[in-house]
Amino acid sequence: MVWRKSCIANINLDIYENQITAIIGPSGCGKSTYIKTLNRMVELVPTVKTAGKILYRDQDIFDQKYSKEQLRTNVGMVFQQPNPFPKSIYDNITYGPKIHGIKNKKVLDEIVEKSLRGAAIWDELKDRLHTNAYSLSGGQQQRVCIARCLAIEPEVILMDEPTSALDPISTLRVEELVQELKEKYTIIMVTHNMQQAARVSDKTAFFLNGYVNEYDDTDKIFSNPSNKKQKIIFQEGLVDI
Repeated sequence: MVWRKSCIANINLDIYENQITAIIGPSGCGKSTYIKTLNRMVELVPTVKTAGKILYRDQDIFDQKYSKEQLRTNVGMVFQQPNPFPKSIYDNITYGPKIHGIKNKKVLDEIVEKSLRGAAIWDELKDRLHTNAYSLSGGQQQRVCIARCLAIEPEVILMDEPTSALDPISTLRVEELVQELKEKYTIIMVTHNMQQAARVSDKTAFFLNGYVNEYDDTDKIFSNPSNKKQKIIFQEGLVDI
């Protein structure tokens, strides 16, 4: 007997450039699975099968001719838990560029400064670049992870609940940073916090049982949702239903 279950199905979303799209919904509804299809990380799970197309710049990312390495350069990711490498801050930021063949120290130094400035943490860390990233606070570690993502110059940044493990002050800093980053990047962010989605996003997709239940401008989706149940959920902030 073969047991099969669809984690997500019939998803059809247009993601808009230089906007923040929030993905919200109850636990287990397919939010994280969805964004992991966008850079094909879902393929790291041996039992998962995918069907359909995801078009990025008019190319199907599941086409055999589309390099996963190039895709993950174009589409970076920041995870729920800060996950710096057990290396110095400098080595964390230069890891990706070195893999892509950049060896010149002056160029690497410039990438480190540019990336840390982009993550709004250069002034805090510029004199500590050779300190182990594990010595930083959780909020600082997450911004280093964002800087590490920026170092490979992606066009899209996926964020899977990037503030869920952070304190309120660090959360606010990351939210402010995300809003600044959308000037240069397209951001897709999973969040359990509906207030956070309302604060930072331009578009919101509400997932339920593996389907997109509603997708619209954030202001509209929270002020005038399509049905009464969702209105109660949104008004009371009930995400984990």
